[in-house]
Amino acid sequence: MSDYLAVIELYKRGLDGYSVEQLRFKCSENVWSVGQMYVHVIEVAKEYIGHIETCSMATQEEPQGKTEDGTKALAEKEWPNIRVKLDEPPNATRNPESKDELIIGLEQVQAQLAYWAGCVDEANPACKVRHGWFGWLNAREWFEMIGMHSRHHLRQKAMLDEKLTESG
Repeated sequence: MSDYLAVIELYKRGLDGYSVEQLRFKCSENVWSVGQMYVHVIEVAKEYIGHIETCSMATQEEPQGKTEDGTKALAEKEWPNIRVKLDEPPNATRNPESKDELIIGLEQVQAQLAYWAGCVDEANPACKVRHGWFGWLNAREWFEMIGMHSRHHLRQKAMLDEKLTESG
């Protein structure tokens, strides 16, 4: 559990170095700003927490399992190091209104992770929700995915930070 809290804490501490203008800076139209990436990480974490809740409350078991990519990613506890092209354009993810909005979102994710860490293993592992790439995942696997997805975007954050520095 501490790994997930540490990743979210890393995101929170990282906000200290940005102004709102820097968070909203886009080096090109087809690339997210740092702020948009933060919003994405928070929104996906909350979506995955919703899947944890769904799995935990479900009574119908799902016989299907993970895809080959899902099996590999969860075994390695690492999101594949490839750029995922979302179906929606980069501008579909909004820029944050303020740093406080991001801090509040990250703190909500931390609180929800702390809650689910204490009960996620009580969920029936055969009750699952489908992930579009990784297949059918149970509550524990969705919990793992939050940390994996958040760590994955730290690579993107480093690239965005480099572009921000280059822009002056």
